[in-house]
Amino acid sequence: MVPLRRQLVFFALKTFDLIMMIFSFFLSLYIVNASVDYNSFIEILSMRVSVKNFLIFSGIVVIWHIIYTRSGLYSKYRLSSIRSIAKNILWIVSFSTLLLFLLKILFSISMINWEFLVVFWGLNCSLMILGRLAIKMLLRQLRLNGRNLRTILFIGINNRSLCLASKIAARPELGYRILGFVDDQKSRLYDFPIKHLPFIKFEELQVYLQNNVVDEIMVCLPLKSFYAKASEVISSCEEQGIIVRYFSEQFDMKHAKSKTTEFLDNKIITLYTGEMEGDTMILKRVFDFFLSLTLIIILSPVFLLTALLIKYTSPGPVFFFQERIGLNKRRFRILKFRTMFADAEKGMAELEHLNEATGPVFKIRNDPRITPIGKFLRKTSIDELPQLFNVLVGDMSLVGPRPLPVRDYRGFDKDWHRRRFSVRPGITCLWQINGRSNISFDKWMELDMQYIDNWSFWLDLKILLETIPAVLKGSGAA
Repeated sequence: MVPLRRQLVFFALKTFDLIMMIFSFFLSLYIVNASVDYNSFIEILSMRVSVKNFLIFSGIVVIWHIIYTRSGLYSKYRLSSIRSIAKNILWIVSFSTLLLFLLKILFSISMINWEFLVVFWGLNCSLMILGRLAIKMLLRQLRLNGRNLRTILFIGINNRSLCLASKIAARPELGYRILGFVDDQKSRLYDFPIKHLPFIKFEELQVYLQNNVVDEIMVCLPLKSFYAKASEVISSCEEQGIIVRYFSEQFDMKHAKSKTTEFLDNKIITLYTGEMEGDTMILKRVFDFFLSLTLIIILSPVFLLTALLIKYTSPGPVFFFQERIGLNKRRFRILKFRTMFADAEKGMAELEHLNEATGPVFKIRNDPRITPIGKFLRKTSIDELPQLFNVLVGDMSLVGPRPLPVRDYRGFDKDWHRRRFSVRPGITCLWQINGRSNISFDKWMELDMQYIDNWSFWLDLKILLETIPAVLKGSGAA
């Protein structure tokens, strides 16, 4: 999965380019017609503002957007030099200018002439390249200050891995933090200029991935002699939904999709699971933000009434905070209305023998720690409403695999279960609308994999709509 933050950057860049294109169009029109008097220029514009010209211009904007999206200008932005970006911009603007020329001929648009096309081309190229320079400088400064970073772990210690790692280390503005190297022996690691980087043996890798934040894996093994080992590493990463980069050969992946990208002048194949990338992912985050904000405002009386009932019926805080496992196993604090007596978690060990759930999760249908009002809050799922604030700040999504406590995660014994952490957790999901506590843990995990592999914005809408009757019915709530 492509990280949401990077998708937001790409969306902002596309929007900026489109605005610059439209601005260049009208500014060029003004410059070319500056020689005529003011009234004549207004008359020219007013004559051209017709339904036909409006539709033509709207079509041009849509085509520009398609050209920009398919151009590859955004897919490798972090690792591209300003020179390569400028070269790409020149080609894109030239193609867009040619498009305007063809439309002039096709629709006899008199305001588009040779002088206009030259001014438009020069102005648009200049604005887009200057904009890229400014953005590059801003991102460079953010990354040098420790923001917008990505962690990367190298598999294999050889000339290829050490050379690539040295290039990354020499360019902190790229925003990559090297976690260490994985191999059977570390003798060659002493030649690497950066000292004290962790060395991980192959047999320790699985545990390392389970317990650390790893955004990307770079496989640098010679595949002819280490094919079995490399395949094992990549399969483990695929199970957990971790992005994998390698240099050439294809692997027989069951779920992961691959695409070829450029990484510091090297052709890299990137593996990712699910379809959570592109403009639809931006739409998902925008939708999450505005709907969660709207629901918080609309449901504020429910929040207030619930808080008063909790405070009145049992001593202790109104809200319950708990550390949960989020995207790529990053931890965050989930917010819920308190449904148990204060400090109920301290007595959890004494109730382990009463656990009714399968797998590593802990569920007791008639948990003695639940307050009378807490039972009602759980039955109606009102206790989950404060998680709208987690959605608002970006720790969660409205729809996604339910976030699990650290205690439950530590009980995982199958890596394919961990692929659920390759996407942002949610308030509701397929498990939520298919019986919740009434289904087994393995079935729950299968539903999460089904969601990841078949994700679409429309699937999110469907789950949200089906959540309402599921909550009203209250089936599986515990």
